Amino acid sequence: MTLNRKFFLGFIRIHILHQASQGEIYGVQMIKELKNHGYQVSPGTMYPILHALEREGFLKSRRENVKGKIRKYYKITGKGQKILTESRQKVGELTREFMV
Repeated sequence: MTLNRKFFLGFIRIHILHQASQGEIYGVQMIKELKNHGYQVSPGTMYPILHALEREGFLKSRRENVKGKIRKYYKITGKGQKILTESRQKVGELTREFMV
């Protein structure tokens, strides 16, 4: 894992939680969404992050058959919403401090 990837991993996790708080998400969709924000995230990085967020209780998933393939949709949990709210506060503090 590159230094940049390690550094931005927290931002990526927060972004995933934010998107999952807006509605259901899935891996390829998040890869495209993050690319729109300047992140290059491969499936080999995205899926382990989604699985970890679910294992940690921040996301929950459901499976759906889409054109013959099983797609896993994720949405935020109460625990995920709580950490997202805390993250927003911390990001706000950092932004205010950083922009001075």
